[in-house]
Amino acid sequence: MSISQNLQKLKLSIPQDVELVAVSKTKPVSDIQEAYDSGHRVFGENKIQEMAEKYEQLPEDIKWHMIGHVQTNKVKYMASFVSLIHGVDSLKLLREVNKQALKHDRVIDCLLQIRIAEEETKFGMSEDDAVSLLNSDVFNELTNVRIKGFMGMATFTHDKGQVEKEFKSLKSFFDRCKNETGNHSSVRLEILSMGMSGDYDLAISNGSNMVRIGSSIFGERNYSNF
Repeated sequence: MSISQNLQKLKLSIPQDVELVAVSKTKPVSDIQEAYDSGHRVFGENKIQEMAEKYEQLPEDIKWHMIGHVQTNKVKYMASFVSLIHGVDSLKLLREVNKQALKHDRVIDCLLQIRIAEEETKFGMSEDDAVSLLNSDVFNELTNVRIKGFMGMATFTHDKGQVEKEFKSLKSFFDRCKNETGNHSSVRLEILSMGMSGDYDLAISNGSNMVRIGSSIFGERNYSNF
């Protein structure tokens, strides 16, 4: 099937209140253009400079999501256009995003990445660290960032029980924080980004309202050039 057909099929299988981020990392501009021409507007990349290059070549109304691990020294390359940063995992990074957003007179929406997986290789902050960040005096001074929710990546395993437990844990934390941060001007907990090509159904059934899907849309990736 074509990219547009894959997208159409996928959208029919996902509830309307769940936002689909088409993960276009490593894919050529022509593939993204085909998805765009079929009506899709939200794309996710995991390398800032690759995303910036694609931004220059593609229509301006695309919403670019940075879904990969973010290095502070590269925030400046996306600060003028990024729509949502999924992987904020430290106060240091959030301060840099705020600094670069200020230069462009923008407020940049961010998700705090919460570590829910057992794998050592996964990035993210603990629930306690996230609460401390949101309640810190330093965070109160960051006027050019807005926390829109949380993102989590489950353990890469065939054990669906474990994956479901991790998703449920993040949803519970999300709901708890939502009730406790209602009056904070820089916190609008609306987005729970959980689920990728292999587990998005499970993520949605456990409360995710944003999924990151790539191979089911664009086909398998070719990492030979990356």
